[in-house]
Amino acid sequence: MVKFGVIVFPGSNCDRDVAYVTQSLLQQPTRMIWHEESDVADLDVIIVPGGFSYGDYLRCGAIARFSPAMQATIKHAEQGKLVLGICNGFQVLTEAGLLPGALVRNRDLHFICDRVPLRVERTDLPWTQNYQNGEVVTLPIAHGEGNYYADVDTLADLEANGQIVFRYATDAQFNNPNGSLNNIAGICNRKGNVLGMMPHPERASDPMLGGTDGLPLFEGILAAMGDRAIA
Repeated sequence: MVKFGVIVFPGSNCDRDVAYVTQSLLQQPTRMIWHEESDVADLDVIIVPGGFSYGDYLRCGAIARFSPAMQATIKHAEQGKLVLGICNGFQVLTEAGLLPGALVRNRDLHFICDRVPLRVERTDLPWTQNYQNGEVVTLPIAHGEGNYYADVDTLADLEANGQIVFRYATDAQFNNPNGSLNNIAGICNRKGNVLGMMPHPERASDPMLGGTDGLPLFEGILAAMGDRAIA
């Protein structure tokens, strides 16, 4: 069994969606982590969900980074354990310094709620091992500040180190909905144990929602953990 933890900030609204996938669909033990908690030693995987943590005051994720739960998550990641940030969670991970770059206002300054095609750029990570290299999957997005930005040197490092995990793309061409540089939809740290992505895999994991392209990501975590999971 793999034990998941899902952080709950004031303003989180996708926490229960993630827990539904890990607990109900995959039948794995799942604990909701209130933002004031700091003991996460019992967890294998921590997920920072989407929503509007602390109302996105100052800027997205700027306050959440200081919460006890996120400070504990940073230590969790430093130990090589798995951390996934989805949408607002991706924003929080960049603010916390677990991932480089920043998420800024969408190119057209509008909130976008849609389903978009993504190309899987790597399949040697726990998150993507159940996909095919170059596979195009469809996942929902819902964000106003999903435009990935980083300076030239950081972008070059991401490309050189293979840290771009998902790009907005179809089979034949890139299809960027928000202006993200290099069509970035999701990146990982150099170790590959921390992943941030703007699209929502948890919203495409149940056939009742019209698609299951997100489920292999969660199933890949289970396969990767294997004997490393906490008993």
